[in-house]
Amino acid sequence: MPEKIWLSSPHMSDEGYEQKYIQEAFDTNWIAPLGPNVNGFEQELAAKVGAKHAAALVSGTAAIHMALKAVGVGEGDVVLCQDLTFAATANPILYQNATPVFIDSDNTTWNMDPAALETACEKYKDKVKAVIVVHLYGLSADMDKISDICERYGIVVIEDAAESLGTTYKGKATGTLGAFGVYSFNGNKIITTSGGGMLVSDDKEKIEKVRFWSTQARDKARHYQHSEMGYNYRMSNIVAGIGRGQLKVLEQRVAKKQEIFDYYRKELGALEGVGFMPINEWNEPNCWLSVMTLSGKVRPLDVMESLEAENIESRPVWKPMHLQPFFAEYDYIGCKNSEKIFENGVCLPSDTKMTERDLERVCKTIKSLWR
Repeated sequence: MPEKIWLSSPHMSDEGYEQKYIQEAFDTNWIAPLGPNVNGFEQELAAKVGAKHAAALVSGTAAIHMALKAVGVGEGDVVLCQDLTFAATANPILYQNATPVFIDSDNTTWNMDPAALETACEKYKDKVKAVIVVHLYGLSADMDKISDICERYGIVVIEDAAESLGTTYKGKATGTLGAFGVYSFNGNKIITTSGGGMLVSDDKEKIEKVRFWSTQARDKARHYQHSEMGYNYRMSNIVAGIGRGQLKVLEQRVAKKQEIFDYYRKELGALEGVGFMPINEWNEPNCWLSVMTLSGKVRPLDVMESLEAENIESRPVWKPMHLQPFFAEYDYIGCKNSEKIFENGVCLPSDTKMTERDLERVCKTIKSLWR
């Protein structure tokens, strides 16, 4: 069996930055949750993206949950959620006993369609408390249009930037364009802490409240006292040390991801029926995963099975939320663009450790399907 090529696996720095911070934690006995690495990671990531404040949490899902709670989302509220995404975007809406309504994608960004969003805002009016927009695969949503609509209807924007750390929209980092931004450091993300997430905002009071909720909502008292429901959501000092080291190589990882995407477009773009995820002039994407679309006889499953036979990992595009059995009862607004992207798309290997020889092997395998 040839050597495995992964879709997107963890990639520690060659310089050993991560080990330095972890060793410091061991040397000073900061092994328990919280500590200097957590504080440092929050400050450094906030500075990197241009946010004023950040809370380091156990996952991106926890960050979405805390953002919804900070907004005041609760039972009876509607949250408009991008349809084409991973379930982790939508699940926290139900944690807060609110109702998700799924919004279709447009074809120019693959992200939330502003026209469908406006239709949903008009349909649900005063019931809508928040919008969760996703920057899918590192592609920025059309944030000016989305923000304008939400401002007119008095709706708070939460950005799920789990896949888009390092992406900019008109020169500004995704995750800093709404009231709250969410990043993920899961093992397959552009930088990783093995597992973890970050919530960013310019609202100091809200971020401080999130830190409070995320450490079991323990009141400032000599004894253990709790006046609100709390959660065990804070990031550990060890994990945060990995994140601080990874943050130092973010630009390198983005450059490599973009190089991989450009290679695929050059080598595969001329094949009949092949297209790629859209890149807009106002968007500098991190190209977290390179996504190819197929409109001819060769289908995504053909590509995935062919790659799998060569020990190469790939995956389908996210299955839209309105097609998921668990979310089938909830409203969906749009023209089924998300379904078409799902049916025609395939995520190609985008591992930042890939060599040119690996890329050649992937493209050779795919090209063989057109012979």
